[in-house]
Amino acid sequence: MKKTMCCAIFLVFLLPVLGFSHSISVRAGYFIPRANSDLWTTEFEQMTFTKTDYQNTTMGFVYEYFFAREISFTFGIDAYNQNKVGSYRDYVGYSFAEGDFAFPADYEGDFLISHIFNVSITPIQVSVKLAPFGRRSGLIPYIGGGITLFIWNVRMQGDAINFEDDSWVYEDPYYGEIQIYPLMLVDARDETKLGVGYQAFAGIMIPFAKRVAFEAEFKYNVGKGSLVNFEGFEKFDLGGYQISLGINYWF
Repeated sequence: MKKTMCCAIFLVFLLPVLGFSHSISVRAGYFIPRANSDLWTTEFEQMTFTKTDYQNTTMGFVYEYFFAREISFTFGIDAYNQNKVGSYRDYVGYSFAEGDFAFPADYEGDFLISHIFNVSITPIQVSVKLAPFGRRSGLIPYIGGGITLFIWNVRMQGDAINFEDDSWVYEDPYYGEIQIYPLMLVDARDETKLGVGYQAFAGIMIPFAKRVAFEAEFKYNVGKGSLVNFEGFEKFDLGGYQISLGINYWF
């Protein structure tokens, strides 16, 4: 959010210098991540997180420069962030002299094994926008698309089960030998990373004053970023679907 506000303020001060026919839009939106990569999948399968937990509101700003009555160039920024705490679905924790261990969830457990999973995505988008009927009609439908530079962060903090260490067995007087796993404290972060992708959008504007219009837009973002501190995982999916409502002002 801070990144978005700083960029928006910078653009507002820059606009008078440009001296071109242009418009600005301020928007509130709702982002639905595709979550189509293995780190997302692992968290959803092992933890109590769900995809809907990571749907969240966004704030955005768009500057638009008109090449012609129907065609314009846009520069936009949106900000998405979601921070959730979840626990393992199939395991509970017990503390022993040797350390903390994960037992099957059939046991009552001393505590829930939980960690934070935080995702932040700020797409900076450069696009071409086409309004077939221009911007002087009562309804202004438009479509467009372009390239995206993603500034993103992923963080995991808390307890994690070390499934690679299978050397621990608990002798249960009723069930016999039970495979258990040691817990480890994790603070893994990939911060201020960059990724490149693209986006396509469609929307409609409804003028309600001489230079002001209400706008509604649907956007599809595609992009992935390389993880460094989450070893063994493929590129992280940054894409998703966004629905936005906003106010557009023409200069």
